Amino acid sequence: MAKKEKIAVPKQNGKLFRREWLTGYLFLLPNFIGFLIFTGIPVIMGFYISMTNYSGYGSKDFIGITNYVKMVGDSDFRNALRNNLVYSLTSVPLTILFALLLALALNKKLYGGRFFQTVYFFPNLTSMVAVGCVWLQLFESKKGPINQFLKYTVGMENPPKWFWGTTTALMTVVIVVVWKQAGYYMVMFMGGLKNIPPHLYEAAKIDGATPWQCFWNVTWPMLSPTTFMVTILTFIASFQVFDIINVTTEGGPGRATEVLVMRIYKEAFKYARMGYGSAIGYFLFLIIFLVTLVQWKGQKNWVVED
Repeated sequence: MAKKEKIAVPKQNGKLFRREWLTGYLFLLPNFIGFLIFTGIPVIMGFYISMTNYSGYGSKDFIGITNYVKMVGDSDFRNALRNNLVYSLTSVPLTILFALLLALALNKKLYGGRFFQTVYFFPNLTSMVAVGCVWLQLFESKKGPINQFLKYTVGMENPPKWFWGTTTALMTVVIVVVWKQAGYYMVMFMGGLKNIPPHLYEAAKIDGATPWQCFWNVTWPMLSPTTFMVTILTFIASFQVFDIINVTTEGGPGRATEVLVMRIYKEAFKYARMGYGSAIGYFLFLIIFLVTLVQWKGQKNWVVED
C-alpha cells in the first residue's frame, strides 16, 4: 500500500501574521470605540440608574431593586404591559399574513407587477409621524372620509370612533402599523420565494398536488427561514412601538393605547422618575431577549434549512 505523501505547508511568517492581525483590529477599532461610547457605557449607566431614585437632575441615591419591585404593584405598568401584549399578538401575525399574501400575489408574473411592488413598499419609506397625521384625518370620527363613507354610503348609523374610542383605539393603531410595514416584509418574503427551486413544484404537480397542497408542503416549509427572521423582527418592533401612538393617541383615550415605551417616556421625562423609567426599560429588554431566545432555540423544530 502506497504511503500518503505529506503536503508541505509553508510556515507562516510571524511578523506578517502579526501585522495582518493588527491591521484587521485597527480597522475594527473605530466601530468598537463608537459602540463602547454610544451603546456600552449608556447600557451600564442606565442599569445603575435603574437602581437609584434619580430624577434627571441633582443627586441620586442607590435603592437597589426597589424600582423593580415597584413595578409589580403599579397598575399603570400592568396596563401598559397588557396593552403591549395585545398589540404584539395582533400586529405580528397580521403583518406576517399580509406581507406573505402580497408576496405570493406579486411573485406571479402579472402585468404591472413591479409598479405594485413599489406602491406596496412606498409606505415603508414614509415617516411614521407623517403616516400618523394622515390616518388621523382619514379616521376622524365625525368628518373623516372613512366614517363619511360608512355613514352615507354603507348606511352605518354609528360608525366606529377609531382613535377616539377606548375599545377601538389600539386596533386602529394595529391597522395603521400593518399597512405601513407589510410592504417591507413583503420584499423579504419575495426574496424567499425566488430561492425556492422550481423542480419542487414540478414534482408536486406530477404527484397530483393541488395549489393549496403545493403551498402547504412546498412553499411554506421552504419559507420557514424567512418567516423565522420576519417573526423576530416584527416582534422586536412591536415591543418598541412609540412614534405612531405618540402622534395619534398619546396613550389614550384614558390608558387604552399606553404601551411600555410610552410608559417609560412618561415616567422618565414627564414625571421626572428616571430611575423607575430605566427599570421599566430593562424589564422590556428582558422580555425581548427571552422571547427572541425561545424563538431561536425553537427554530430547529420548524425551520427547514435545506
